Amino acid sequence: MNPCDIKNIYLVAICGAGMAALAGLLRGAGHRVSGSDANTYPPMSVLLKNAGIPVLPGYRKENITDDIDLVIVGNAVSKTNEEVQAVLEAGLDYMSFPEALARFFLDGRKSLVVTGTHGKTTTAALLSWVLHVAGREPGFMVGGWLKNFDGNHRLPGGNYFVTEGDEYDSAFFDKVPKFLHYRPDASILTSVEFDHADIFGNLGAIKNAFRKYVNLIPPQGVILAKHADANVRDVLTDAVCKIETYGYLDGADWRIGDYRFEDGHCFFSLRRHGEKKGDFQLAMIGQHNVENAAAVAALCLGLGLTAKEINSAFQSFQGIKRRQEVVGIKKGVTVLDDFAHHPTAIRSTVAAVKEAYSGRKVWVVFEPRSATSQRKVFEQDFPDSFLAADEVILADLFAPEKIKEQERLDPERVANLIRQKGGNANFIPAVDDIVGFITENVKSGDVVLIMSCGGFGSIHQKILGRL
Repeated sequence: MNPCDIKNIYLVAICGAGMAALAGLLRGAGHRVSGSDANTYPPMSVLLKNAGIPVLPGYRKENITDDIDLVIVGNAVSKTNEEVQAVLEAGLDYMSFPEALARFFLDGRKSLVVTGTHGKTTTAALLSWVLHVAGREPGFMVGGWLKNFDGNHRLPGGNYFVTEGDEYDSAFFDKVPKFLHYRPDASILTSVEFDHADIFGNLGAIKNAFRKYVNLIPPQGVILAKHADANVRDVLTDAVCKIETYGYLDGADWRIGDYRFEDGHCFFSLRRHGEKKGDFQLAMIGQHNVENAAAVAALCLGLGLTAKEINSAFQSFQGIKRRQEVVGIKKGVTVLDDFAHHPTAIRSTVAAVKEAYSGRKVWVVFEPRSATSQRKVFEQDFPDSFLAADEVILADLFAPEKIKEQERLDPERVANLIRQKGGNANFIPAVDDIVGFITENVKSGDVVLIMSCGGFGSIHQKILGRL
């Protein structure tokens, strides 16, 4: 069916970050859009309301009406879902979220895809902002909330579309990674590590998914790949496109140099094969974010942007919600929110916060919430990731009953291992007890970094309220 002939579109599980973004894009493109979800929650519920997209609570077969031209099914629902069953019985056309994104918005455009285990949300957001500031009018779909745009998607006005390429599966009937749908012309690959233990059995399975993705990039395309990552090098073996690497070390095609952190900004230079291409000032913290920015700069220079255009966007980039975000400052105590849930991301984020708040005591509070962080797979890796923090508090697993008992992470054991390695750590299962412990012991000047990929019982506001 031609997208132009599709008028009425219904999304099952519409409140997911990607699904809500797609709904907004479809509504902006002139389609009638509605959907349903078992849980409606900000910011996606606000996004949908502001876009005039009705959301029906729960999943009911009566919601599937004869006037629906296309149903888009999110990966959060199974074949047994009541609405899915009604779609199948009615013989309505349906597709997965990534398939729909490609069908409606990637045809005839230059697809720029950012992927990797870490940093893809921030990198895709930064790439979108750079192209926007340079007047290229990109469309984009990103898994986080971009403060510069006050949203997570934008209709394209020009030739480029930026997508955050997720390796998670697409739908119950489309069991391939989302990024295999995105037809990349050019790409950034930030890292390859084991994650998503609920669908990938081991690192080898992850690598196979990335190999398939890399091989989609045509010979005339390019991939910007992190230099100092053996897993990345491994998945690039059979790539037919041009490969360019970026990083801090000698041997990278695009080498980062002259790094310094000053007044809340990261300063660095970028050289290609020894030739200086520009000096840059990034309004973010963390050497890992400088790597992300270097990849964006290298890709954009290849697209014809100037170093001046890129640097102007770097300086005005406001970041992503839930990525080292200052939630509030009360009685001299700064409370930060971050999405990190993988040992590598935790280590990088803690290091960035320690550098940005040099000389101040940094508390780290972590909730094991993602499908992988709740499992034992990282039990030996987590302790080292937290050692740079001054105080660590581990909460109990979120909804532990969803994980088989023998597979569950033991956060109390992680706290014990941190102490054995010379760190300071406590296991405090409940949110209210964590809030009490912190507010009774924190001092003016301290920084409290909250890490969770969920709401964590509104712990941020509870700490600020108690202070």
